[in-house]
Amino acid sequence: MVVKRIFNRTMSAIPPETAISMPLLSRVATGSRPSRLEEDVVALFDRFRGPLLRYLLACRVPIPEAEEIVQETFLALFQHLRAGKSRANLPGWIFRVAHNLALKQMARAQRIAPSLPETHPDLAPGPEELASDQQRQQRLLAVLHALPEQDQCCLALRAEGLRYREIAEVLGVSLGTVANSLARSLARLNRADEFGGTNAPR
Repeated sequence: MVVKRIFNRTMSAIPPETAISMPLLSRVATGSRPSRLEEDVVALFDRFRGPLLRYLLACRVPIPEAEEIVQETFLALFQHLRAGKSRANLPGWIFRVAHNLALKQMARAQRIAPSLPETHPDLAPGPEELASDQQRQQRLLAVLHALPEQDQCCLALRAEGLRYREIAEVLGVSLGTVANSLARSLARLNRADEFGGTNAPR
């Protein structure tokens, strides 16, 4: 799937290990046996940490803030489950909470430093890539970054395997909006890939 390939390449700059850790793991370090709830949350953390971090970076949240948001999301999940609340569609719940935290973080950053230039992860492909492949990837990434923010978020969530209904819940939009957004974005990416060059028809 072209979306998955693009986002894998885009997020290749993510360090394999980051500063993210789960405070819940401190029980293990002290020899205290974790509860079943803590084990469940840690298992979800291990499963979704990478996809969640990739999604946040695709939304242009800087790595340190993205790591913080991942931690906050799983602490919120622990509190959510400890309160006996619903376990229905936890992946969608996790992405929705992270998305909302990212929106708050970006709004804060804009208030604090509205004039600072936007930072991006290093998107350069590895040196082993052929020149033609580099040009193709850069062309697709340019199209991707030119998409409206909501379209980028839809693509990033779809690339992480979320279903249309889950994406709609995360972003707080209708199912039709998600379908239209993905169809429109994929059409643009396919046109850029098919025609080549940066002036592919819109």
